[in-house]
Amino acid sequence: MELLILRHAIAFPPDAKRWPDDVERPLTAEGGKRARRAAAGLQRIAERPTLVLTSPLARARDTAAIFAQAAHWPKAQECEALSPGGSLEGVLEALRLQGAKAECAAVVGHQPHLGCLLALCLRGDVRPESFELKKSAVACLQFEGLPRAGRGVLEWSLAPRILRRI
Repeated sequence: MELLILRHAIAFPPDAKRWPDDVERPLTAEGGKRARRAAAGLQRIAERPTLVLTSPLARARDTAAIFAQAAHWPKAQECEALSPGGSLEGVLEALRLQGAKAECAAVVGHQPHLGCLLALCLRGDVRPESFELKKSAVACLQFEGLPRAGRGVLEWSLAPRILRRI
């Protein structure tokens, strides 16, 4: 399986007055615009996933929706394990259960959680300081079969500015 790991686009800074529940903090207009351009670039170089899992937070859901529209990804399914602090093994388990027949899947979430997921997939352990994904950046991992800890191979990782230029 090929796995695309996508960090959500640029969101507004936390503001308890505007968004008392940080779950609902949205993308900025500029974040949405840049995500559309990154999605168009990604569509040119990457396989289209047949399964997309997203964090239930608004900024990740909105990013997944932009990629669905701009890159023709399928509608994302919410996955609680992709929430900040969620279970990394839970993400892999969701991919194994829901993506058993998928040749390519994508997850949309948050930093540092996605950096930890990359560490788990590549090394089998979690060291969050090892991998930093910029907003709208994508990493592509390859697995022999379904995703398992320590079994991923990094195919490529692209910053959003590169994706926007493709």
